[in-house]
Amino acid sequence: MAYPVEVLDRILGVMTGMAAGDALGAGYEFNAPLPDSAQVDMIGGGLGNFAPGEWTDDTSMAIVVAQGLLGSNGKLDGAASDYMVREWARWAVNAPDVGNQTRAVLAFAQSTASADGRTEPNTADALAGSEQIHRRTGRSGGNGSLMRTAPVALAYLSGTPAAAFDAAAAISKLTHFDDEAAEACGLWTVAIQHAVLTGELDIRIGLELLKPDRAHVWEQRIGQAETQRPRDFGNNGWVVEAFQAAWSAITTADAVDGKARLVPVVEAAVRGGVDTDTVAAIAGSLIGAATGLESVPEQWVEMVHGWPRMRMQELVDISNDLAG
Repeated sequence: MAYPVEVLDRILGVMTGMAAGDALGAGYEFNAPLPDSAQVDMIGGGLGNFAPGEWTDDTSMAIVVAQGLLGSNGKLDGAASDYMVREWARWAVNAPDVGNQTRAVLAFAQSTASADGRTEPNTADALAGSEQIHRRTGRSGGNGSLMRTAPVALAYLSGTPAAAFDAAAAISKLTHFDDEAAEACGLWTVAIQHAVLTGELDIRIGLELLKPDRAHVWEQRIGQAETQRPRDFGNNGWVVEAFQAAWSAITTADAVDGKARLVPVVEAAVRGGVDTDTVAAIAGSLIGAATGLESVPEQWVEMVHGWPRMRMQELVDISNDLAG
């Protein structure tokens, strides 16, 4: 599809904004919140001893989502979800930083496949693991599916918000059984879709796709995020507070000419502390969707990289292909 130049730039801002936030937050993961005046840099380190500018599991898992969707002509089908499960399982074997919920589900899926005489897990294995772990622990609402949802918005850019929401929710369920994770992914994906097409930041645009009682719950949560700072959501390993912390960073960071910009937003997300790479990746995907590739500093474009041996240019290419 032929998009205007400004929309094309915003298309390229989604995954690059996500990766930039991810890499910026990598070196501060699980640290305490920082003062508003604290400088934040691409220092590397963190849980995976990442190189400066190296993204973490957030972007790596999102790349697999993107590649799976590209292999199925931009739509979520059985082949695409099988690809995601299979490639996540391969990646997780040697990945330095994998979320506990995700690792548990992928290990279950691989074990199930092996017990059945298969070498690779599939969608059914992952869904079974996601549900079983939730039933056993009552906890599957981590932020690990929200962090990787950005490519879905690009793949469904020309589709309806409902289609984008449903695809994001279904991909979330592969590892995170909790309905709140699915709702968060759907809302964030629709907001990215809207931001790319219009340049507007409207996290409420997808509320009409929820049942009224759930829309009311999320409206309250969004309102809370707009009146507090990212550091106020210290339980941001939970998908709800990760969502709130990311939206808080977008709405409370220093603006330029009345408009939020990428660098202040992802810096604010990192200063919020705790799961810094994930919150900054989530925030970066949405603010990047509204402000475009031009808002990513050239220095970051040159230095940001990560698994699987990719740099920003490859994310640009993937984004163009997804939205094509």
